[in-house]
Amino acid sequence: MGKTVFESLRMSDLIQYQCGILRVSSSTRPALRIIKKNGVRAIVKDYSENRFLYRNIMGRFLIWRERKAYRKLSGLKGIPAFLGVIEGTALVTEEIPGRSLEGLEKKEALPEAFFKELRTLVDNFHNRGVAHCDLKRAPNILMGEDSRPYIVDWSAAILEKEFRFFPLNRIYRKFIKDDLNGVTKIQIRHCPDSIKPEDKKRYYYRSKPETVIRALRDKLRYLLQRIA
Repeated sequence: MGKTVFESLRMSDLIQYQCGILRVSSSTRPALRIIKKNGVRAIVKDYSENRFLYRNIMGRFLIWRERKAYRKLSGLKGIPAFLGVIEGTALVTEEIPGRSLEGLEKKEALPEAFFKELRTLVDNFHNRGVAHCDLKRAPNILMGEDSRPYIVDWSAAILEKEFRFFPLNRIYRKFIKDDLNGVTKIQIRHCPDSIKPEDKKRYYYRSKPETVIRALRDKLRYLLQRIA
């Protein structure tokens, strides 16, 4: 991956280049900033304002993990480009002009073609050995200005190679299903008649072994979401 205009930035430069803020920081949530440099806009996930221990332990750890996911997904259409890390506590990614799917069904219904392309995107990053783990949250899916799907916020993502041994491999496969079920959940809001029978079956079916795995997965998901 080539150098970007953001890799030379320091934390002290952010105020100079900031042109908007999407979210202020809290005790455990990073700030989300919009910056612009040399005519290029980007999103900065910034832990620098979090409490000292959280910033320097969890913040740096989460930045490191999210960077790993973005590098694994480099060049994949529908995933924001990774643009760099600033002093270990902030991650810079491409800005995707568009709208979040959160509450969008109240304004308009997305067509079946959008969800076909979204499922292809999900299959593509699964084929690269990455599970997003948080696709049931509609804000993590965007409809770009080109009307195509984009997936953001990879802080809870896990890599297949990290979960290759039993029983973690079973949990990883459950996260893969959860990613697909996340698409189905949102598709139900927009065009439920277009959902395939096998997708409905996967979404609603619960076997006893799967219930146990689901409980383990939910505990792991809760931990990932709490720290992310």
